[in-house]
Amino acid sequence: MKNRLKVLRAERNWSQADLAEKLEVSRQSVNAIETGKYDPSLPLAFRIADVFALPIEDIFQRGE
Repeated sequence: MKNRLKVLRAERNWSQADLAEKLEVSRQSVNAIETGKYDPSLPLAFRIADVFALPIEDIFQRGE
């Protein structure tokens, strides 16, 4: 699954650790999601959307 997490995080000048703290996950989890090595659970995807105040569809897109 493709995502815009890294771009959205950079726009806010947040480190991976900053975002991880807001999401209550590890920095390694944020890195794995950003690099596409891990797809977040649905509850985590909703938390990510809430943190960025965006619909899930604006953050995650189906991969090829």
